[in-house]
Amino acid sequence: MQILGTKNSIFNQFIGEIRDIEIQKDSMRFRRNLERLGEIFAYELSKKFDYTACEVTTSLGISEVNMLKQQPVIGSILRAGLPLHTGMLNFFDKAENAFVSAYRKHDKNGNFEIAIEYISCPDLTDKTLIICDPMLATGASMILCYKELINYGKPRHTHFVSILACEEGINNLKKSLPMDDFTLWIGAIDDELTAQAYIVPGLGDAGDLAFGNKSQY
Repeated sequence: MQILGTKNSIFNQFIGEIRDIEIQKDSMRFRRNLERLGEIFAYELSKKFDYTACEVTTSLGISEVNMLKQQPVIGSILRAGLPLHTGMLNFFDKAENAFVSAYRKHDKNGNFEIAIEYISCPDLTDKTLIICDPMLATGASMILCYKELINYGKPRHTHFVSILACEEGINNLKKSLPMDDFTLWIGAIDDELTAQAYIVPGLGDAGDLAFGNKSQY
């Protein structure tokens, strides 16, 4: 597991801003900060990938440069994952893309299950998959989305990326998925999870903050 927020960097300022209830009032800035965090995650992730030497022709000669051997597939859980996805795609600009529409389906007692309505995904066979979701609360969305996506082929390795996580979600991921097959990337870890499965102190509903409140109908 990689936790980027444990070291001092501009990364932590962006996390501080997406948590700040005053800065959150500017949805464009909130989205942009999610995007910038995605870019930093992408850079750190890129250090773990395989590279191959390529010759590049300049105006004065030939330069040998190490290039990505294979572009990843970037997968996002709609809708909150979109700005994080964009940040990743800014760096892995030739990547293939996958999208999963998942939401909490509540019953009359306030309990919920994760429901999936739509998936768009390329062939994942022997590829590197990155799944982006800003918040890792119980881990149920990540686990279910991963299990649905591998119907499109078994990735060589999967990277799960979340800006904020809690211990319960991390432990559920570790118990439910084969550790050798994935790496978890986290910005910061918060200790508490409410009865409604929201991370505390967290930041609130990332999808609403980025794109506006949704109807509860």
